[in-house]
Amino acid sequence: MELLKILPWRRAVLAVVLNLLALCLSTTALLGSYWCVGTQKVPKPLCGKGKATKCIGVHVSMDGGSSNSSSHDVVHYSWETGDDRFAFRYFHTGMWLSCEENMEGPEEKCRSFIELSPPAERGILWLSLGSEMVYISLLLISFILLLVELLYTGNPVCGLKLNAFAAVSSVLSGLLGMVAHMMYSQVFQATVNLGPEDWRPHSWDYGWAFYMAWASFTCCMASAVTTLNTYTKTVLEFKRNHIKGYDGSFKDQSQHHQCFMQQHREQISSYYQQRDKPLRSVSEGVDFYSELQQKVLHQEPELELDESIGEDHC
Repeated sequence: MELLKILPWRRAVLAVVLNLLALCLSTTALLGSYWCVGTQKVPKPLCGKGKATKCIGVHVSMDGGSSNSSSHDVVHYSWETGDDRFAFRYFHTGMWLSCEENMEGPEEKCRSFIELSPPAERGILWLSLGSEMVYISLLLISFILLLVELLYTGNPVCGLKLNAFAAVSSVLSGLLGMVAHMMYSQVFQATVNLGPEDWRPHSWDYGWAFYMAWASFTCCMASAVTTLNTYTKTVLEFKRNHIKGYDGSFKDQSQHHQCFMQQHREQISSYYQQRDKPLRSVSEGVDFYSELQQKVLHQEPELELDESIGEDHC
């Protein structure tokens, strides 16, 4: 019996932990900008005083550039050909921002990913963002319900209702999260093909935030399955206990009726034993049966009283 009491408690704790883990992972993934990472092929900038690598070298003239022509009119020649003329800068993109490596300084340059996406795909991107927020909100609601159900043990019926609502909320949040992740993947692939020329990646792959989002979905569905399992087992235990109680009351009632019938037979047999003399005439037979009927009618209230307290007599 102690093991049966411990197992539902452990399942409830496991559901709460999985739900909290899913909530933390999904929130971190939504706020992060590492859903997709890769490199972009851009022309190398001119080498300056603060830039010595990944740049095109400029040959300085012998006179130190003391000509009257401005620096904008000077034509620079480079002997680099092919891919040597380009640099591959690192970038990472999330649902909100797309940040790129700055070739002219140490800081990154970030732009809004919503503005980079094609106009035809922005509606899907906004829908993905909305689904992701609803996904996190339902996870939070499910976590609160599971926590209340775990701490509130006064009424088992209320705990069962909280468990059911938490399971439904977890399943709905998991479905919304899956749809949101798939829609974002579709929008990003469309942006790779139809986005601005200066942003299109040369090579890309999914980042840690993308895998964290799918790990959150996995934890959410595992929490939903655990919660549904706890709810189903609790309902089955209630039904089994109810059936056992009904069978016990039915057995007691049948035993009571058997005891009552046994007492009734004993009274009639004792009456017959007192009247074991043979009937000599019709009048004696009529008197015998009339007296028997009156005695039975007289004993009916007593038998009803015996039926109500038959268990004590047995």
